[in-house]
Amino acid sequence: MTTLPDGRPIPPLTADEPTMLASWLDLHRATLAMKCAGLDDEQTLRTPVEPSGLSLFGLVQHLAEVEREWFQQVFAGRDVQPLYEGEPGGFTLDRTRSFAEVLKVWEREVAVSREICAGRSLDETGRFDAEVAPLVGGEQVSLRWILIHLIEEYARHNGHADLLRERIDGVTGT
Repeated sequence: MTTLPDGRPIPPLTADEPTMLASWLDLHRATLAMKCAGLDDEQTLRTPVEPSGLSLFGLVQHLAEVEREWFQQVFAGRDVQPLYEGEPGGFTLDRTRSFAEVLKVWEREVAVSREICAGRSLDETGRFDAEVAPLVGGEQVSLRWILIHLIEEYARHNGHADLLRERIDGVTGT
C-alpha cells in the first residue's frame, strides 16, 4: 500500500469497487486521526466561534456513533445502543472520558465496521427502522450506498476538523 508522507494510505488508482470505496473511507478515517494527533483534552474541547459548540472531541464522538449506527445497526441489523448520552449523533460531550478514551471508542467502532464489511458484497442490504424508512424513501439500503455516504460524512467533517485544528494551534494541511 502506498502512503502519503504523513503515513495516511493513498487509495489505489485502479482497483475493484469494494477496494476503492474501502480505501477512500480509510483515507478519511486516517485524516481524522491525523487532525487529532498530539492534542490534549483542553485543546480538543475548543470551539471555533460563538455560538458553535463544535469541537474535535465532539466530532470524534459523532463519527464513532456514525460508524456504529450505519454498519452495526442499519447494515448488520444489530440492536446496539448509542455510545453517548444527550442529543442524537454523539455531539453532546462525554466529560467523564478523556479524549484518548474517546479516540479508543472511535477506533473500536471503526474496527467493528471493517469486520462487518469484510468479504461482503456491495449489493447486500441493510434495513432502516420504521421511523427512518419513510424519511429516506425506502427500507433497504445497500452497502455501496452506506460506504459512499460514510466517505461523504468523513470528508465533510474532516473539513471541519481542519478548521478546528488550525484554530487550536495553526496546523493546516490535508
